[in-house]
Amino acid sequence: MTWKTLDAFDLAGKRVLTRVDINVPMADGKVTDATRIERIVPTVKEIVDKGGRVVLLAHFGRPKGKTVPEMSLVHLLPALSEHFGQPVQFTHDDTYETVVAQTEALQNGEILLVENTRFYPGETANDPEFSEKMAAFGDIYCNDAFSAAHRAHASTAGVVAHLPACAGRLMQAELEALEKALSTPTHPVVAVVGGAKVSTKLDLLGNLIPKVDQIIIGGGMANTFLAAQGVNVGKSLCEHDLLDTARKIMAKAEEGNCELVLPVDVVTASEFKAGAEAHTCDVNACPADQMILDAGPKSIARVKSVLDAAKTLVWNGPLGAFEIPPFNTGTDAAALHAASLSKAGRLVSVAGGGDTVAALNTSGAADDFSYISTAGGAFLEWLEGKTLPGVAALEKANN
Repeated sequence: MTWKTLDAFDLAGKRVLTRVDINVPMADGKVTDATRIERIVPTVKEIVDKGGRVVLLAHFGRPKGKTVPEMSLVHLLPALSEHFGQPVQFTHDDTYETVVAQTEALQNGEILLVENTRFYPGETANDPEFSEKMAAFGDIYCNDAFSAAHRAHASTAGVVAHLPACAGRLMQAELEALEKALSTPTHPVVAVVGGAKVSTKLDLLGNLIPKVDQIIIGGGMANTFLAAQGVNVGKSLCEHDLLDTARKIMAKAEEGNCELVLPVDVVTASEFKAGAEAHTCDVNACPADQMILDAGPKSIARVKSVLDAAKTLVWNGPLGAFEIPPFNTGTDAAALHAASLSKAGRLVSVAGGGDTVAALNTSGAADDFSYISTAGGAFLEWLEGKTLPGVAALEKANN
């Protein structure tokens, strides 16, 4: 571990400038999914309980450096106060000096929310002057927003140059789970990589092949690999211009002793809609007027056997068109099996990505996975082996 945690500091009486991700969905002025707020509660409460003064930094939407009233964080005050169990003050952002004064006026255990960081061009530009001004809002910097760690912004990276810095409990949990899954895993290591297109997962596959023992490929991207092997995939989603790329990936996997697990039977339909008549057939027998929308029962049995032998699982992407029944069958069955193995202590399972989280929640498997990341883009970039500016800044601060 090359970054500090909250344990490294005496927080009593200190203004803890805490970067969080509360970019939550809203409708009619109310939060419709408070998962991201729930995830930051442990960090905020710990700072409060230790007598710290919490100054929250966050973004909301994409205002592109301008003040957009409907993207003001003031709308989140009721939800934040409810989840933190105490009132949350707001800056209303009159002037820079006013905000500094408000942070200094905080009493121990109080919480202040600063206005949307992305209202200012200096945030996304990671402007050094803006970062230095932002640093004046705190005495210690705490990053609890792994989901924004892939952005080199003032509030995620720039401010770290001016304050003692650490990871919050959510950031710590994310990094520890990912390091356990990919940096220091127990083999055999299996990855599930699904989704619509191979083109969006090239970096991911390239990084995983040397690190894992098997990659289960599902979703629309499996069709491209099947087509690269000469399989007729009918009307299925398939990137025919990437067949050579798929073959190179398969060759790299073979050289690296990494097995690519592809469907052996499939579920097809003539159209992609709820209630469409579904058919199961061998992978080599897809009708020309049909599209592949899920893995078949033999394929799922194969996936389960691979998971049975695994010790570590990294999951990104569904195995089929999970949004519409009955094409969620394959994803649900595999997810529930992985969850069962994890609950029994036989498998360390780490999953992330928007579609992945949605699929696991829908299947009922989410609660029993070892760890589910809500980070989206940051989770994927970590799996791709990329340096995350927010994490790199914490490491640099520690060194």
